[in-house]
Amino acid sequence: MKASLKNYRQAPRKVRLVAGLVKGKSVAEAIAELDFLPKRAGLPIRKLLLSAVANAKTAGIDAENLFIKELRVDKGITMKRMMPAAMGTGHRINKRTSHLNILLGEKVVAVKKSKVQKPAKAVAKAKK
Repeated sequence: MKASLKNYRQAPRKVRLVAGLVKGKSVAEAIAELDFLPKRAGLPIRKLLLSAVANAKTAGIDAENLFIKELRVDKGITMKRMMPAAMGTGHRINKRTSHLNILLGEKVVAVKKSKVQKPAKAVAKAKK
């Protein structure tokens, strides 16, 4: 399942620090880690993750089997602002934004195949 957040008002460099921590983890582990993370990007990523889980539930996928397959942080628009500086000049300030895309995957539980017993006639013929 997918979910996205566009034009989040924080630099992608800062958001990628948080994204790297939760990438590849199960949904329950990621939510627990994001709850206690002191970074500002933790709350929006948590909300985005919960949105993706809700999308998965509407599709009929069980939430316990989900993990974060991909969490991509891309550069959004950059707002250009001016800050007054000495001698009547101005310096440009870049206010960067981020685009976040999350993709959840479903863990497939491997089922062990039991050995199929050969019929007694086939076993008897193989011994001859």
